[in-house]
Amino acid sequence: MRLLVVEDDADLNRQLVEALVEAGYAVDTASDGEEGHFLGDTEPYDAVVLDLGLPKLDGLSVLENWRRDGRVMPVLVLTARDRWSDKVAGIDAGADDYVSKPFHMEEILARVRALVRRAAGHASNELTCGPLRLDLRTSRVTRDGTAIKLTSHEYRLLTYLMHHQGKVISRTELTEHLYEQDFDRDSNTVEVFVGRLRKKIGADLIETIRGLGYRLGDAREG
Repeated sequence: MRLLVVEDDADLNRQLVEALVEAGYAVDTASDGEEGHFLGDTEPYDAVVLDLGLPKLDGLSVLENWRRDGRVMPVLVLTARDRWSDKVAGIDAGADDYVSKPFHMEEILARVRALVRRAAGHASNELTCGPLRLDLRTSRVTRDGTAIKLTSHEYRLLTYLMHHQGKVISRTELTEHLYEQDFDRDSNTVEVFVGRLRKKIGADLIETIRGLGYRLGDAREG
């Protein structure tokens, strides 16, 4: 899953990115509204963490522009303002949730999980596919109760497929949602990670749809 963090405070930006990467996300970052708007307008993100008090272009304007242009990714707004009118303005501009500064990083992680989960139509933090279980809170993956150890890229791949199970996901879509903007995006790398993931979770759960991509599902349920 791929996120965008738009925050002009360098220390907070770094802390957010570190926490989100540690939680298993691919993260792009911007330090002003113009750069943030451009990235959100041109790259496919699963969610955005957006500060309102940004230089060059304020966060509310960024959000309003995205929504006007049809960008529907979930947006979590960060604000140092505690007036209820500012929170209402953020929601009215198209925010899906908001957090006031200062905040605990665990709250950000929980709210991001919820936004990504709901956007994919899931109500629970535990995603299942046949014998496979993925706990989004702990990043723990099990099959038939046995824990499976995954690398960061394997975990990102599985998380994206689990959020969209039953759907055919192209290699291009996987590439766009697994890697940061400046990562060397080679679609052949996706095939390598799919192969490795199959060996760990079972080849029966990931189906190759020739010419289209991959689909995660329990063949026994079909």
